[in-house]
Amino acid sequence: MLEFISRMLGRESASSKSVAKERLRLVLVHDRASISPTMLNRLREDLVKVISNYMEIDETALEFNLCQDDREVALVANIPVVKMKRDYADAAKSV
Repeated sequence: MLEFISRMLGRESASSKSVAKERLRLVLVHDRASISPTMLNRLREDLVKVISNYMEIDETALEFNLCQDDREVALVANIPVVKMKRDYADAAKSV
């Protein structure tokens, strides 16, 4: 109800504010890390391809971000695993 009143009064909702803040943070991290969005996307695709050789993953729920603290940039990936592939030879045949 409070969210409805806030929207009626023209205030920005917390969710859109947090989304905009997160996008700006990602742009700044990408800039400081000197990694273009294209390169980050290619890195993501390569990691998914390699990990898929060993396990089935849920690509729709995949989270892939760069995070930065004062001194370093870290690649953070949350990759939901559906199931492990027990035999690498069988996995390689399916690729």
